[in-house]
Amino acid sequence: MSGVRVTLKIATSLDARIALADGTSQWITSSGSRARAHQLRAEHDAVLVGIGTVLADDPLLTARTVPMPKKQPVRIVADSSGRTPRNSRLVQSISNGPVVVATAGQPQDILAASGVDIWRCGNGTRVDVTSLVRRAEVEGITSILLEGGGTLSASFIRAGLVDEIAWFRAPILIGGDGLPALGTLGLDDLAAASRWRPVATERIGDDVLDTYVRIQHKSP
Repeated sequence: MSGVRVTLKIATSLDARIALADGTSQWITSSGSRARAHQLRAEHDAVLVGIGTVLADDPLLTARTVPMPKKQPVRIVADSSGRTPRNSRLVQSISNGPVVVATAGQPQDILAASGVDIWRCGNGTRVDVTSLVRRAEVEGITSILLEGGGTLSASFIRAGLVDEIAWFRAPILIGGDGLPALGTLGLDDLAAASRWRPVATERIGDDVLDTYVRIQHKSP
């Protein structure tokens, strides 16, 4: 079992969509929910997203709370082939806090020269999420807030690495042509589905934040 606690943060419509079919996602949830999400960032040692999120949204991934936290979380990008742009807000804001790019093994000298810490956590084609979490533990990180996207989140679920889910839901419906919160999990048997226990519900204006913890499968 990993010594790193991973919380998956999801922000969706009522029908579990994170964006319209064209990728538009600003803003599904309210400003109150976004403020609560910044509080979650401040409560974790690191924030993790996939390269798709970086390329689509150009996020800062800092915790912008009031007051600001004494220490910003480490900002990690799972980026198999090192596509994180040097002119992205992440790389340009290294003075605000550490930035890590986890790759699948290719040298990333240009990013490293920009001050980015490079973790090699893969087999040459994809970042191995178990290796990523192990490296985080070695680096002294004890908690990660995983903010997606759907493919990376599904990889963590499949690997059994998510301990808690913080699910923000806005009272809107997007429909089946919207982008789902999770990528494929490859299940062919409901008995193999991960199980979650609801532990808290919080109203944030018209939005709802539900918190779940993973139910450990008992050995036969």
